[in-house]
Amino acid sequence: MQSPPSSVLLNIGGFNLHYYGLIMFFAIITALFVMHCVAKKFYKDVDTDTLLDILPIIILCSILGARLYYVIMDFSYYSKHLAEIPAVWQGGMSIHGGIIGGVLAGIIVAKVKKISFLKYADVFSYGLVLGQAVGRFGNYFNCEAFGKPCSIPFLKLYIPPAHRPFGYENIEYYHPAFLYESLWNVFVFLILFFVVRKIPNIKEGTIFFAYLILYSLGRIIVEWCRMDSVLNIGNIAIAQIVSAVVIVLSSIFLIVIYKRKGKT
Repeated sequence: MQSPPSSVLLNIGGFNLHYYGLIMFFAIITALFVMHCVAKKFYKDVDTDTLLDILPIIILCSILGARLYYVIMDFSYYSKHLAEIPAVWQGGMSIHGGIIGGVLAGIIVAKVKKISFLKYADVFSYGLVLGQAVGRFGNYFNCEAFGKPCSIPFLKLYIPPAHRPFGYENIEYYHPAFLYESLWNVFVFLILFFVVRKIPNIKEGTIFFAYLILYSLGRIIVEWCRMDSVLNIGNIAIAQIVSAVVIVLSSIFLIVIYKRKGKT
């Protein structure tokens, strides 16, 4: 697998259109399409007009959260390059940060509009995980989120010298970790849609917390393969620690949901 010739798709009047930005656009469109289709066909009590009304707020807060989280995790760099903080087209978006930003915004919006946060979060989860699957290909065009050196012919990804980690300047091929996570996200969607959704007497929030658990499990596994984790504690990436915490908290919430009497 060869790396792209450039991260820039085209230049219009001195303005660069980056592949990363285009991929993020398609990721958002994918998420919106899936959410709308799922809500219309399987969640009749979810108002699609309300869904479309709150989506721009959720998306904006998710993007802000994703960037802010990444900047905080790599603050030693961005504190010296403040002008680069808004440059999201260069990459540097944390999915964990995006989830945090989106969830906080969703809770506030649900309170204001007097709707069920968990019900709408369930619908969001289907689109979100497929949007992530698409969005990960932005890492390919930015030559980031790749894994350790790889010699498997059909998997190895060529990384240009300028993007190789320190100490690995002479190694050309690496695992496409972004691809592994993308495929895992597709798998998570299939599990949510064809297995979890069909659980008898399923309760609100089940899809959402199952998504968090399954995504986090995959992230822990894929992170072992990556070499560009923003921050580590020893040999453990912060992303793995956060994912483990998410799994524990989501499991607790699921137990609470199914122990109490409530909506199915």
